[in-house]
Amino acid sequence: MTITRAHAEAWLARYGEAWTGGDPDRAASLFSDDCRYFETPFSEPEVGRAGVRRYWQAVPDLQRDVEFGFGVLAVEGDTVVAHWTASFVRVASGARVALDGMFLLEFDDQLACRTLREWWHREECAG
Repeated sequence: MTITRAHAEAWLARYGEAWTGGDPDRAASLFSDDCRYFETPFSEPEVGRAGVRRYWQAVPDLQRDVEFGFGVLAVEGDTVVAHWTASFVRVASGARVALDGMFLLEFDDQLACRTLREWWHREECAG
């Protein structure tokens, strides 16, 4: 199945809902069983839904007041390029964090993400 812009937008909206809701299970459900999730270009990937769940497990304890936005830049075959922004407050310090990033996403035939690669920059302001 070829992914459409509408599919990509729906997937990204669900990803944002998982993040803002602090829901690792919901985040994991967006990925294929054998996915590879690269937080940065140099990091080892989290592998499979269990890896994604493990990656997102700490989010509710570390971040609050999460906001997420996105724009789909390109869709070609099974690949999506998207720009995203996020902000949150660090629970421990009260510092406000703003993120600006890019996703390169590849999807399987069931519209589950099989590869997520992200690049992002962070700005942090004391709380």
